[in-house]
Amino acid sequence: METTLLFAPLVGSLLCGFGWKFIGEKAAMWTATGLLFLSALLSWIVFLTFDGHTQTIEILRWIESGSLSTAWQFRLDRLTAIMLIVITTVSSLVHLYSFGYMDHDPQWRPGESYKPRFFAYLSFFTFAMLMLVTSDNLVQMFFGWEGVGVASYLLIGFYYRKPTANAAAMKAFIVNRVGDFGFALGIFALFLLTDSINFSDIFAATPQLDETVVTFLWTDWNAADLIAFLLFVGAMGKSAQLILHTWLPDAMEGPTPVSALIHAATMVTAGVFLVCRMSPLMEYAENATAFITVLGATTAFFAATVGLVQNDIKRVIAYSTCSQLGYMFVAAGVGMYSAAMFHLFTHAFFKAMLFLGAGSVIHAMHHEQDMRNYGGLRKKIPYTFWAMMIGTLAITGVGIPLTTFGFAGFLSKDAIIESAYAGGSSYGFWMLVIAAAMTSFYSWRLIFLTFYGEARGDKHTHDHAHESPMVMLIPLGVLALGAVFSGMLWYKSFFGYTENVAKFYGIPVAEASADSHGGGGDKGDAHAVKFAGKPGEGALYIAPDNHVLDDAHDAPKWVKVSPFIAMLGGLIMALWFYIWNPSMPKRMAENFQPLYQFLLNKWYFDELYDAIFVKPAVALGRFLWKRGDGKTIDGFLNGVAMGIVPFFTRLAGRAQSGFIFTYAFWMVLGIAALVTWMSIGGGAH
Repeated sequence: METTLLFAPLVGSLLCGFGWKFIGEKAAMWTATGLLFLSALLSWIVFLTFDGHTQTIEILRWIESGSLSTAWQFRLDRLTAIMLIVITTVSSLVHLYSFGYMDHDPQWRPGESYKPRFFAYLSFFTFAMLMLVTSDNLVQMFFGWEGVGVASYLLIGFYYRKPTANAAAMKAFIVNRVGDFGFALGIFALFLLTDSINFSDIFAATPQLDETVVTFLWTDWNAADLIAFLLFVGAMGKSAQLILHTWLPDAMEGPTPVSALIHAATMVTAGVFLVCRMSPLMEYAENATAFITVLGATTAFFAATVGLVQNDIKRVIAYSTCSQLGYMFVAAGVGMYSAAMFHLFTHAFFKAMLFLGAGSVIHAMHHEQDMRNYGGLRKKIPYTFWAMMIGTLAITGVGIPLTTFGFAGFLSKDAIIESAYAGGSSYGFWMLVIAAAMTSFYSWRLIFLTFYGEARGDKHTHDHAHESPMVMLIPLGVLALGAVFSGMLWYKSFFGYTENVAKFYGIPVAEASADSHGGGGDKGDAHAVKFAGKPGEGALYIAPDNHVLDDAHDAPKWVKVSPFIAMLGGLIMALWFYIWNPSMPKRMAENFQPLYQFLLNKWYFDELYDAIFVKPAVALGRFLWKRGDGKTIDGFLNGVAMGIVPFFTRLAGRAQSGFIFTYAFWMVLGIAALVTWMSIGGGAH
């Protein structure tokens, strides 16, 4: 079953990419979609029936070189099971949605066979992502890691006739290579210090890494901290964290289904998955995890500020994704990996639905993406409106405070904010609360600009706006169920008391002492338990002295209700700006023009990178081209060669007279010279 689950998308990709000419476009596309739904069904079976014990399934022997011995095998544990349902569920629904969205795409001329290629790319991406999350060693993970990089390049640049799409694809590829270089260095360091790339061997060696000092860049480092930091650099690139984030908004140049699959639910969460997978190492890397916490909180704040003023509907959701990823890294940074995975899980449903809902709006408005040209669409496209409304209620965190009753984002986001407080990160806590208020504002801003008020923009486009076909609405309905119920159904498993989380992830537990933080009841309860076991036992490793989970449950009530208050503040501000007083946004932008331009231009990161990296690289290339290649090689060296070579050629030509006596003469001279040299050198006896 597991092998079928993993290789079905690859079969679908090959059929769509190479076999569509033999079986037809529609048959190839439906076959690929059917295989994805088969993978999704099997993934849910695995997730719901998984007993918590780690399994490995060997496919073949892979690398045998010296002391390095590793197999190509799949690691099946709770982390893998979570990622399987996220990837295959969203991917299968995106495949189905694409039948409607990509039909009669205006980017292509009639008769062009672009759809099989699109479905082939989607299926190939899904296969590569499955390889990443099921890997049992770092090189196998790196294969999947680079595979999704290639697939994202192909999908972002799918509209290859658009220069902006080509530039966005190149940008995503290059920025991710920067992060991947750090990831590769981390793999090299682990192999150097542990003599293995297999997770089981690496996890067993992590206590020794904490006691090892290595020299890197002329400085001594704690090995665990250095390796954790290098691996996180890879995660920064893939998950679009601050500094390596600039590729994600530009990636919206790809078709909207691509945004939902890659940039909301799957590829961008690979970095979070990597940090959680390496939890046995992270628990010993105190400085690296502190850096992860600070950077994640800063990213959440930064992306939320930029999302406040964006006008492209897809870019608003893209910056929302960047911000929510920051939340996940804060949770992982303070040692609450289960909360990070909880938000990853719920976020996949409501964010994929928001992107697909945005695609439905774009489809209805004949591919218009500027929200300033929308307005009054809720009666034109009611099903899309309610889907977007559910997604907004989920991402903003609507629920009943101090209970476990609410939309998915309400429970998972609150879990992270409480964990940040319990983990002792005041900076992380306040940045996330502020980001929650801004998330509410820009999310409701999107709803109000799109569906409320008077129709703006082209009148003909508004008059002919229509609801999307059923093949696009069904995925929205399925994802809406996840956005509503996924948090409530699995809250205890991800963020319950210690024994619930331990059982879910297969983590060993031990009885807690009277003065420790027990998860089974009050502190000191005889039935209380704490995390135990060695690194590598269970899908996650949470050190016995890591009490963040219990402390999060014991957080003050004002901490627990702060995200809800922030959400209400953002909602009221959005109502004031876009419903009660619609002239306010323009006046605010005029009165605070420098700040508005700063946010509208995304803190000028692109301009800064252009000045620091792009322009100097272009100038160096131009110098090497004109001075190096043009003047030095083509000018001087080739000029000298053009003078010397013909001269010796003419001399050689004169020696080739064609007369026998000339050749005999040269032979005699040669023999005389040879005899003379042998005589003088003492070679003749």
